[in-house]
Amino acid sequence: MTGFTHFNEHGRAKMVDITAKKESARKAVARSSVQMSGDVYDNIVNQKNKKGDVLSVAQVAGIMASKQTSSLIPMCHPIPISGVNLSFEWKTPEDNLYELVILAEVKTVGSTGVEMEALTAASVAALTIYDMCKAIDKSMIIGQTFLLEKSGGKSGDYKR
Repeated sequence: MTGFTHFNEHGRAKMVDITAKKESARKAVARSSVQMSGDVYDNIVNQKNKKGDVLSVAQVAGIMASKQTSSLIPMCHPIPISGVNLSFEWKTPEDNLYELVILAEVKTVGSTGVEMEALTAASVAALTIYDMCKAIDKSMIIGQTFLLEKSGGKSGDYKR
């Protein structure tokens, strides 16, 4: 198991030791999306959902999820998150499908990055939208989720 950072000398799982890493300001932005029918789109934008304001609930769910990332991802470090923001943007409909793009930005000052926290926030926001709207139409599609950018740390900046 030589060369794998999450395995010890006995081939068993371990959390990477970040004790010697320098603290720095770090930021990550992740993207996800949900494709939906016109009925679901209308339900969200006109706030007709019986469960409440879909985007407000999804935003809070994403923020809460980012703070729970280390509980969900086994080798992820619990880190002090200093800021989380989610934003939503509607894309022009194609083939009668509306697409809602979800952007999640997470910040910290610490010894490890917040990429996983941003990815978790975007993913859970998308899942929350699905959950709140599945009674209208179960055919929604949760789109690709990926890292758009990150800054800070030893590996430097990354932009997709």
